[in-house]
Order: sequence, then structure tokens, then C-alpha cells
Amino acid sequence: MSIFSSIMGKIFGHHDNATATPNQPAQPGSATPPSSVAGGAAAAPTTSTAASTPVQSAPPQQPVDVEAVLTQMQSSHSEQLNWRTSIVDLMKLLGLDSSLAARKELATELHYSGNTEDSAAMNMWLHKQVMQKLAENGGKVPDDLK
Repeated sequence: MSIFSSIMGKIFGHHDNATATPNQPAQPGSATPPSSVAGGAAAAPTTSTAASTPVQSAPPQQPVDVEAVLTQMQSSHSEQLNWRTSIVDLMKLLGLDSSLAARKELATELHYSGNTEDSAAMNMWLHKQVMQKLAENGGKVPDDLK
């Protein structure tokens, strides 16, 4: 699994778990069809695919408020992290490896063309790129985070 997929899974999966518990049954198969695209023939294959596909690789059915999810995660985290501007802190908040090697791997995944030895420039690019990619994949990300 790619690092970006892990990031998406932690944020979108956290959102799914938070919203599924109070409003929906715990079984994802029964919750997916009502919010899927209308169309009788298309709904059945989508449901079976969704059931066999991990949550991390599937974009959410409704936009996920990325800022709200991360703010909630920060409120229950023991360490105060600056996830709004720091890719290292964002990865730590999500419980992911934030080492330079992991960030270089993420930079490769996201097609960073700069010098990976300039970690400050790479880190700033990574944070912006991750936020933009989250928005492209079903996340609601405020403009100041993109």
C-alpha cells in the first residue's frame, strides 16, 4: 500500500467510522447502496466491488471534511502537532512513519521533481500536494490548507 493511500485511509476511514456508528449500521454493505449513484444495473456491481475493496483505496461517497477529522484527531492526541503546515506532524498525527525515508518515498509517489535533499522545500511541497490530492479524492479541504 502506498503512503498516500495510507494517509487517505486514515482520514477517510476515520470519518467513515465516526459517521457510521451513530447514524448507520456497522455493516458497510448495507450502508453503501443508498448513497451510491442511481441506476439499478450499476448499483449491484458497485456494491459488490465496494465490499471487496478496502476502505483505504475507495474515495468516500460524500465529501469528507478533512480539517474537522484532523482537528478531532488532534484533540485526542497527547502530543500537540502542527498538522496544518507540517507534513511530519500530519504523518505523526495519522500514526504513520514520518521519517525522511518515508517522506522521500511519498515524494516519489506524488512525482516530486525537486531535490529530495532539500527537505524543507520537499516538506512544504508534500504538505500542499497531500492536501490537494485529498481534495481531488473526495476530501473537503479549506483553501488555506491547499
